[in-house]
Amino acid sequence: MALPPLVEPAAELSVDEIRRYSRHLIIPDVGMDGQKRLKNAKVLAVGAGGLGSPALLYLAAAGVGTLGIIDFDTVDESNLQRQVIHGVSDVGTPKAESAARSIAEINPLVNVVIHNTALDRDNVKEIFSQYDLIVDGTDNFATRYMVNDAAVLLGKPYVWGSIYRFDGQASVFWEEHGPCYRCLYPEPPPPGMVPSCAEGGVLGVLCASIGSIQVNEAIKLITGIGEPLVGRLMVYDALEMSYRKIKVRKDPNCALCGENPTVTDLLEDYEDFCGAVSVEAQEATAGSTITARELKDWQDSGKDIFLVDVREPAEWEINRIPGATLIPKGEILSGEALAKFPQDRQIVLHCKSGVRSAEALAALKTAGFKDAVHVQGGIVSWVNTVDPSLPSY
Repeated sequence: MALPPLVEPAAELSVDEIRRYSRHLIIPDVGMDGQKRLKNAKVLAVGAGGLGSPALLYLAAAGVGTLGIIDFDTVDESNLQRQVIHGVSDVGTPKAESAARSIAEINPLVNVVIHNTALDRDNVKEIFSQYDLIVDGTDNFATRYMVNDAAVLLGKPYVWGSIYRFDGQASVFWEEHGPCYRCLYPEPPPPGMVPSCAEGGVLGVLCASIGSIQVNEAIKLITGIGEPLVGRLMVYDALEMSYRKIKVRKDPNCALCGENPTVTDLLEDYEDFCGAVSVEAQEATAGSTITARELKDWQDSGKDIFLVDVREPAEWEINRIPGATLIPKGEILSGEALAKFPQDRQIVLHCKSGVRSAEALAALKTAGFKDAVHVQGGIVSWVNTVDPSLPSY
């Protein structure tokens, strides 16, 4: 459905702006009025990573007057495969600052506001209130639910995107005109069920595909043209090169925007709501967790260890801890691999960061391997504290 323009037009465009945006101005649906609305718009990008990179570049090029960037992370070498707003010289610098420099090169007429901080319960409302529209490029469920809840509570529209390997999704959530994110996903998935991009990977160019769709939707909302993806979920498969749209209806029983909402303010702890690991995993790791340094000490002392890497084969090819055996988490949870575990050796599990190994540990303990342990921080901790020569990812 068509919606009214989100913002009022600016008073005028300068001669430089008319020259710069001439290809917009000659489009009848955009024209001078639409470009003035873009100039007057204030858009916040949550994240300057995979989705935030192309979104920020094209929002700036389009002439959005004020661009906010919130990101507390620093540029890492592994980001450069997909986060095209950053370059080699930016490695080690704050992403928000790196992104701001790139935007200035593309369009110095844009006012950039840097929020070099983590978005959290204490600041999300104050930051969101400064903007007309939110573009969500986050990569974890806790932040996605917080972004949604804050946007609904403040009456702000936001453009959402998600990517994983070869698949992408995008939609527009605006409680005043349609469903919110909780209508689509009332509950987060069980911990460990949906790997992050850091664990499962993402095709770099997929970020551009979904990020550009997010910008397209933002421009439509700001200028009041076309039919935004309100009430529709766009699903993209890069391998099949297919797009399909799924209708999403407002849920009358939604905990946030339904007829009798039970969520009337931000949650106290979104990490707890989404569950970094399951309750079973938390219980299993209590008293059964060692550090990477302790694992190295065990190896050096000759302790009889059966070290198991529960990551996927593609990750195993990138790096591995010496002496480890690869048994993917899925084979442990299904019970398929339980016969491979000895009863007379110290079992030590590890993954990339400690989440998947915690879930696998819970399954092993249920199966009777009561003395099994896992490595806190996984191979990331091993690289940081034991062997920095190993490549990271």
